[in-house]
Amino acid sequence: MGFLDIDKATKSYGAVEVLHNVDISVEEGEFLVLVGPSGCGKSTLLNMIAGLEDITSGEIRIKDRAMNGVHPSNRNIAMVFQSYALYPNMTVGQNITFGLEMHGVPKPERQKAMQEVAKLLQIEQLLDRKPGALSGGQRQRVAMGRALVRDPDVFLFDEPLSNLDAKLRVDMRTEIKKLHQKLGTTIVYVTHDQIEALTLSTRIAVMNGGYVQQLGTPQEIYDQPANIFVATFMGSPAMNVVPAQVVMQNGRPAALVTLSDGEQAILPFSQDNLAPYEGREILLGIRPETITDPDSADRKSSNIAELINRIDVTEPAGSDTFVSMQLGGRDVISRMRSDVPVVAGQSFTFAVNMEKAVAFDPDTEMRIAP
Repeated sequence: MGFLDIDKATKSYGAVEVLHNVDISVEEGEFLVLVGPSGCGKSTLLNMIAGLEDITSGEIRIKDRAMNGVHPSNRNIAMVFQSYALYPNMTVGQNITFGLEMHGVPKPERQKAMQEVAKLLQIEQLLDRKPGALSGGQRQRVAMGRALVRDPDVFLFDEPLSNLDAKLRVDMRTEIKKLHQKLGTTIVYVTHDQIEALTLSTRIAVMNGGYVQQLGTPQEIYDQPANIFVATFMGSPAMNVVPAQVVMQNGRPAALVTLSDGEQAILPFSQDNLAPYEGREILLGIRPETITDPDSADRKSSNIAELINRIDVTEPAGSDTFVSMQLGGRDVISRMRSDVPVVAGQSFTFAVNMEKAVAFDPDTEMRIAP
């Protein structure tokens, strides 16, 4: 039993069920990120935790207390919205302490809590300003301050950084992570940005179509995706997914893939669980950074396979160069150092770290577990 338990929670609008039997248990101090494309149900689930949406069936518990039917004001949660939702006619200080005032907290306690939070968020100099005089990043800090000052059981963040520009988003991401590490608060955070999910979370729930596709640590989600949706949604660039055939080589299973010129290459797997698939088609998943030049291959890996293939496109990107080629009739992206001599149209020797490769069943699209 966790600090926050979502137990077989469903949500329906009329005859249409938009959330299906969601089961998530969040421990105290965890940073859980709900991530997925627009319309996947992540914000609906967050609103159900907050009490802004009713639960159709199932149960949500905070500290072992059922929240079904409990008014949002009685849940001891605090929510930070995408739109900041600040009162324009109030100063920053008044915005921060408004919730405490509504709960009857004496003024000296309100002022003390406000000063502590303002110092923590480095907004002490903004307390007498109105929201209209603040930048987007400053407004987001104020919105966070209003949540922090209440010392709730659970913090809920609904895409809080989506209105900020790219650089400020990165800066605020770092601030939120520092804040969590310092305070050890329990956070449920909604985003459609998978980089945000990977960098902020202690665990991630990847959602699609109202279902939790996978729940795990960032490393588990990235290295062992449960299915093709998770594999291709999480990671930038996305995981390469290539049609291949399982063959046996020296008594071990390997992937037979077709190169751009129609020739074939054999890439041996590190795991033996694919032996029963001999002769069958699979989908081979390889992250771009595990395909590189031989000199840059992972020295710790015991399974580096090489293949010679034609380069279709090179894309310099500062510290990296992204190289596109054809494998199994599909475009495959390789991520290399910027100084690797790669030229479009030429053949090149690629090194593939097969220790990091995963296989998917083409019918179910589920990962074939080791």
